[in-house]
Amino acid sequence: MRLVITGGRLLDPQLGLDQVGDVLIEDGVITKVGGQETAGADRVVEARGQVVLPGLVDMHVHLRQPGQSAKETLRSGLLAAVRGGFTAVAAMPNTAPVVDQPQIAQEVEAAGSGLNLARLHQVGAISRGSSGELLADFSGYAQAGIRAVSDDGRPVVSSGLMKRALQHGRAHGLLVIAHSEDLGLAQDGVADDGQDAWRLGLPTQPASAEAAMVARDLVLAEETGGRLHVAHVSSAATVQLIRNAKATGVPVSAEVTPHHLLLTSADLERLGTLAKMNPPLRQERDRQALISALADGTIDAVATDHAPHTAAEKARGWLAAPFGVTGMETALPMLVAGLVEPGLIPLGRLISALSAVPASILGLPERTLAVGRRANLTLVDLSAEVVFTADTLATLGKNCPFLGSRGLGKVHGVVVEGRWVPC
Repeated sequence: MRLVITGGRLLDPQLGLDQVGDVLIEDGVITKVGGQETAGADRVVEARGQVVLPGLVDMHVHLRQPGQSAKETLRSGLLAAVRGGFTAVAAMPNTAPVVDQPQIAQEVEAAGSGLNLARLHQVGAISRGSSGELLADFSGYAQAGIRAVSDDGRPVVSSGLMKRALQHGRAHGLLVIAHSEDLGLAQDGVADDGQDAWRLGLPTQPASAEAAMVARDLVLAEETGGRLHVAHVSSAATVQLIRNAKATGVPVSAEVTPHHLLLTSADLERLGTLAKMNPPLRQERDRQALISALADGTIDAVATDHAPHTAAEKARGWLAAPFGVTGMETALPMLVAGLVEPGLIPLGRLISALSAVPASILGLPERTLAVGRRANLTLVDLSAEVVFTADTLATLGKNCPFLGSRGLGKVHGVVVEGRWVPC
């Protein structure tokens, strides 16, 4: 099978590549980059006016299957991924039942693969039932090809269990993804501790709830040598802890979400429960620290923490509505408009944080336009303005804080392991 992507702007920050030309893909592998290669092609994809990027990877999503198909299905979630330009996603295990067994993880991955959309990589639970009591079968995960574990949605409260998770993760080559929340400090808080929440009469969750747990986990990662990944970093205090840990060689990586990069607690009143997520939106000083940390590599990757809920659930009010917002389809356009266009983050750094870096953290095939590599590509018109509405989103979860906002970048389609998937 010879697939040609023709006439696009080829942009790969890792290679220093930025030129117009064709990409020839043969049997799923990139065999030539540049020039004109349409002769003898089985399929030609016109990319004039498009930018051809290394395939985007979202390393933190919630696809809600098994057991929560009213919120999202694998089909709707993976279609949303494609429309957002993602060639692969890593799905968290807080489903019903929890994905805490290798067999369940394999079944979910197989179901996702059968849809021929974005590639689904299932994350296994750290503990059985994500209850924080007994460690799950890390050896079985590794044998089943699972790459990471997490109890995301819940913190690992027991320091002893977290230490064992990092030890077993190191022994079996598994990344440990931490939901960092000290419940004694967070209590029942739904918003950041500050004037915006006080004015609305909301119970608060201080930034120290995140930072305290991150500090613990960094100590354990240093002691065990296990690979720690800090999910959805939200505060300046956490940024400084990670920066210091990296400087001393602690094996830690971190991600930040589009909503924490673009919104603050000042948006609570405007957005209502569309601004209810965990960790909460914080202050402008925190947002600026997150942007700086992404720019300098202290924060490695951008991940959406895509968390669909039904409209009825989100209509329950601040105290009863579930945490979480959706964001796969809006991530790239909102970040280009909000960070790249005003010059806060270089385009190349953003693309790396959405493609090559998360792929490397998860141990996925390299995201690059290099000859000889598996073809995972994203085609997007970065000059096209877009405005998202609930009706235009493929995800079943319309709980998106960026509805009605201006984005910059319309995805044309993706190449997944050499297979063209149009939007």
